[in-house]
Amino acid sequence: MNYKSYRGNSPRRKGRCWLTALLALLGLGLVLLGALELVIAAHSRDRIMENPQPEVMVIFGCQMRKDGPSVLLRDRLDTALAYWEGCPDIKIVVTGGKGDDEHLSEAQGMYDYLTARGVDGANIYMEDKSRNTWQNVNYTFDLMEREGWSLTDDVLLVSSGFHLARIELLWDRARDGRLEGEVYHDQYVSTLAAPVSHAPSAVQMFFREPLALVKSFLFDR
Repeated sequence: MNYKSYRGNSPRRKGRCWLTALLALLGLGLVLLGALELVIAAHSRDRIMENPQPEVMVIFGCQMRKDGPSVLLRDRLDTALAYWEGCPDIKIVVTGGKGDDEHLSEAQGMYDYLTARGVDGANIYMEDKSRNTWQNVNYTFDLMEREGWSLTDDVLLVSSGFHLARIELLWDRARDGRLEGEVYHDQYVSTLAAPVSHAPSAVQMFFREPLALVKSFLFDR
């Protein structure tokens, strides 16, 4: 009896138990990661309402460098410009504040980039205080209220494809929170997915964005 008890509590047996538990947790983590990547991939596409067309286009910012927008941000801006060419009268909101490593706000850099390529500056509205996606969304709604726009105007959200699942989650949450208890017509939220032409960023976001999506789901309120 003592011998069996000794074997049952041997360091080797305990080690196997810990290894089994670790492998189970690793497997569960991979399953969750896979599920989150599927959610992100499902939203990483264009979904645009054509009739009627969106009234407001919101372009989400990314890092500004001293020589201009980062590659990711240029991808977003060029994608927005391609759509704007067919809808030159659409109201455009550029959103993003000034980070500690940036010489000007992302919104200002985006404004400069768009106007240099023919967009009328009178149609561009800058949200230049935000520091993260949750603030991007909420400060955009603040801007819409200041301008006297309806919070349920049909919108086109423009960002990198991997970013859109989180944006849509937060957009719906912020809008519904502001209009809680009110009767309003459904808002159609279109999305425009910019490509990610910077390979290192694509790899980084493959691992980062699922964690950011979980964080936003749990804490951004």
